[in-house]
Amino acid sequence: MREFASSSISLAGSLLIAHPGLLDPNFRRSVLFISSNDAQEGSFGLIINRPASRTVAELLPNKDLGMLSRVPVFLGGPVATDQLVFAAFQWHEETERMVCRPHLVIDEAAEIVHDETTIVRAFVGYAGWSKGQLEGELAQRTWLVRPAARDTLDLERCPTLWREITSTFGPWFRLLAEAPDDTTSN
Repeated sequence: MREFASSSISLAGSLLIAHPGLLDPNFRRSVLFISSNDAQEGSFGLIINRPASRTVAELLPNKDLGMLSRVPVFLGGPVATDQLVFAAFQWHEETERMVCRPHLVIDEAAEIVHDETTIVRAFVGYAGWSKGQLEGELAQRTWLVRPAARDTLDLERCPTLWREITSTFGPWFRLLAEAPDDTTSN
């Protein structure tokens, strides 16, 4: 597992995977895409494996949004849950990295949704960390870190994304990932 407690390495474009021991209900078994990370400025991320079972049209029924109306909505994190955040994700072949542009205005998102090389998602809320906070959580091993893969945002992967990625960290993590959330129900 790579160490990222140093402020010289940016996590922008990486996935944060909740450690199996993380019990905070806001992040339990979550996978976040980190779009910005700076030890001095803080970090911004979006939970990508918690679909809200809604589309943009269901949350904004009085707007004519075209294709944007079919975009799925996710529970993006515990900060600003009164806001709908649009983000565009794009895979860059030359660097083999996913890039995210968050905080798109509706008109921007409605235009970008037509680009076949870009995935647009809507999020209720987001995850944010103040200066040095995420680095502290990484030092405490609250999170596992992986680069995003091209298929990370495939909707079919949402229900199993956390388990699949966590299992790649080794046999112990695989056992923890396969364990039921409530071990008393065994």
